[in-house]
Amino acid sequence: MSKDITHHAALPKETTLNLMKRLVKSYLAPYWVSVLTALLFMALAAAMTAAVAQLMQPILDEVLNGKKTDMILPVAAAILTVFILRGISTYAHTIMMNKVGQSIVADIQKDLFSHFMVLDLQFFHDNPSGQLISRVINDVNVMRIAVSDTLTGFGKSILTLVFLTGVMFYQDWKLSLIAFTIFPFAALFVARLGRRLRKVSTSIQKELGGLSDRLSQIFHGIRQVQAYGMEGFERIRAGEAIDNVKNLNIKSVRIGNLSTPVNEILVGFVFFGIILYGGHEAAEGRMSAGQLGAFIAAFTLAYEPMKKLARLNNTMQTGLGAAERVFQMMDLVPNIQNESGARDLAHKTPCITFTDVRFQYKQGDTHALDGVSFTAKSGSVTALVGPSGSGKSTVMNLILRFYDAKSGHIEIADQDIRTLTLESLRGHIALVSQDITIFDDTIAANIA
Repeated sequence: MSKDITHHAALPKETTLNLMKRLVKSYLAPYWVSVLTALLFMALAAAMTAAVAQLMQPILDEVLNGKKTDMILPVAAAILTVFILRGISTYAHTIMMNKVGQSIVADIQKDLFSHFMVLDLQFFHDNPSGQLISRVINDVNVMRIAVSDTLTGFGKSILTLVFLTGVMFYQDWKLSLIAFTIFPFAALFVARLGRRLRKVSTSIQKELGGLSDRLSQIFHGIRQVQAYGMEGFERIRAGEAIDNVKNLNIKSVRIGNLSTPVNEILVGFVFFGIILYGGHEAAEGRMSAGQLGAFIAAFTLAYEPMKKLARLNNTMQTGLGAAERVFQMMDLVPNIQNESGARDLAHKTPCITFTDVRFQYKQGDTHALDGVSFTAKSGSVTALVGPSGSGKSTVMNLILRFYDAKSGHIEIADQDIRTLTLESLRGHIALVSQDITIFDDTIAANIA
């Protein structure tokens, strides 16, 4: 089992409703104009789908039986107009909602990365980089698919069902009640599947994070792996992680597709009832062939958005699982941050003073610094000399407030560094580290 993200504070679980409220309020609301416009196009597309079903009545009752040959051209023109409008409106709302979806997820990705930039160094020491990269890329990509699919499909499917339901009740309310007997059973089953799918999806993202971390470690240490003949060992470990992801994905597909046979069986029973009752009504003359045909057409067309809503629920639950992991990261509070009333470092001749400073990286560990006191005077060179692990790097980490001392005081120009803004403190210090990092960028960007 892969190790998940750890932090000094427990990560709270969010309910589905809270996650959706947060997505809508923080990220969907800024695009309300585009969403509203897209919904209008969705409504037009849905209305045109319902019009196709309704037009079956005059086609069967007036045209095909030869009663009104003068209706052939108007009905044919109406069908052509309906399909043209449906095609244009479907294209318009799909493009608009996809743009909104991509923008929302890009905003989330930027916010997540920006938040990572202000988290303290302890967080990055405690959590493998592969896990963090997985949150920014894998989890957010799952959200991207879920948000785009849900925005483009959910509204249209609901509106299409509403319009087609209107057609069905217009034709025969008793048949409509028969048709809608399946909805409570289908909705309950889909909801239960969604909860199971969300748990599996969360496990998949966790395993992907572990796999990403494993591969990152192998590639970073490939020199040691090859030097000590560890290729086979690492191949087995990576293979196990890959198999874990594969098995969870298979489980996800199996759970997600359980709704298909159940819905097909339920719809089969409904069609049985429709034909049985509707056929009897038509035979007795209480319903025309056109009315029955229009009703069957409406129900048949309604079945597709019903199936789509079931699939979208699965996609949405998968996306909510990823969203929960992403928002957990965005809710983390840094251990190191500006205190209330923090001020900029005063521009005067500085000296650095340590007074009885104690520090340990983790609770229970040996103190890296234990009662350290010294003064580095302005205009002089101060050298800290000692063996590896004696705390020289720790001193620099504390001066830059990568960590805070457990006790004692650190002052620059007689100002406690905890009372200074991080931007001002670090902006006055140049660090030449023994750890050399070259970023994949220009020379100018690396020395900026």
